[in-house]
Amino acid sequence: MQKNVDLLNGPVLSSLSRLALPIMATSLIQMAYNLTDMIWIGRIGSNAVAAVGAAGMYMWLSNGLASLAKMGGQVNAGYSLGSGRREEAAKYVSNAFQLTLLLGLLYGSICVVFATPLIGFFNLNSPNVIADAHIYLQITCGFVAFSFLNQTFTGIFTAIGNSKAAFFATTIGLVINIFLDPALIFGIGPFPCLDVMGAAIATVLAQAIVTLIFIYFASKDQFIFQYVTLLKKPNTTYILSILRLGLPTCIQNMLFTGISMIIARLVASYGDAAVAVQKVGSQIESISWMTSDGFAAAVNSFIAQNRGAGNKARIKKGYTCAMEIVLLWGIICTLLLMLCPAPIFRIFITETAILPMGIDYLVILGVSQLPMSIEITTAGAFAGYGKTIPPSIISIVFTAIRIPLALMLIQTPLELNGIWWSITISSIFKGILLLIWFIIILKKDMRKV
Repeated sequence: MQKNVDLLNGPVLSSLSRLALPIMATSLIQMAYNLTDMIWIGRIGSNAVAAVGAAGMYMWLSNGLASLAKMGGQVNAGYSLGSGRREEAAKYVSNAFQLTLLLGLLYGSICVVFATPLIGFFNLNSPNVIADAHIYLQITCGFVAFSFLNQTFTGIFTAIGNSKAAFFATTIGLVINIFLDPALIFGIGPFPCLDVMGAAIATVLAQAIVTLIFIYFASKDQFIFQYVTLLKKPNTTYILSILRLGLPTCIQNMLFTGISMIIARLVASYGDAAVAVQKVGSQIESISWMTSDGFAAAVNSFIAQNRGAGNKARIKKGYTCAMEIVLLWGIICTLLLMLCPAPIFRIFITETAILPMGIDYLVILGVSQLPMSIEITTAGAFAGYGKTIPPSIISIVFTAIRIPLALMLIQTPLELNGIWWSITISSIFKGILLLIWFIIILKKDMRKV
């Protein structure tokens, strides 16, 4: 059976769907992975959620750094494969993994050594929350290299048209995490009761097992991984090419997280309960952005390969098909968050005093789910074109606007809800403007056919 989807030939919708569906399923599983953590942590109490929310910001920040090697390796490998240069693609893969390991180990070391000031940034109130956040940060980020490797593996397998590998690996990781979380958090059976520390250990163990599964799949691959060598000296030419494509996305993602951390500090001024609401709410709305991110990865590889092969008409058709599906998904997510906020939020935190804040968050953020889905998918299309700067510009500018907008809105009767509205308003502008920009570029490119 052929494992890799042919992105250069055959019906566009069929090819794109066969690649995208496993990626979307992987994203949903990753979402379930995070939600499982949050459900069990929520059973400890809102203080534990606040601790994980603060420390988890640095795991989120790490994803931006991980995207440097992932994006650069995925796009370059996809373009080389579309151009018929398989061994060149393998060299990009080799250098991408070398860069991944270096960045993962460096970031993990910094988080372990500087855990105290990093957590201190959020000005948390409770000593217990601060202590739990410190522990969670050192464990999860200390072993973040596994997360870095998993992201690069996902990007490379997607580039070669084999999105099923990530689906199977992530599914197994989810199953393991489902069992380990309650066992290590509450001390079920032979396991000790470790509370927040248990959640961190469960996460790291599951990620490590996913990495081992990816390595197994890579050892069986005869398409590109058989040419990959990690022990050779990194090639400066390939590293620079990876950095050129990956750096704008990396800067965009890290600045996005950095700005979100400043927003989180504003949220913390309303109490640790508000931090817990933001953490849970962001996990819930990940149902839209993680799925869109998965579909964006498919569009990225589809456009990269067809760009390498010179199939411009196929690129336009692929983007159109992708947007039709994403628009439908964005509408569904919007309706879900706006019409059913209370029962959804109660799944994670049952404390009555916090519920109204959770409902407000989901309803306000529900307004932005459709434009956010458009933004994420279109950013993937830009990356497939080898143009990672336009989405970075839009994202950085309008994400930065959230800070002054939030500071202005919290002075109104909206108070805390003003912060949520600053996020929603900026997301709407990002989605609309990025869509217009890509359509202009696509039309110019099509005139050259």
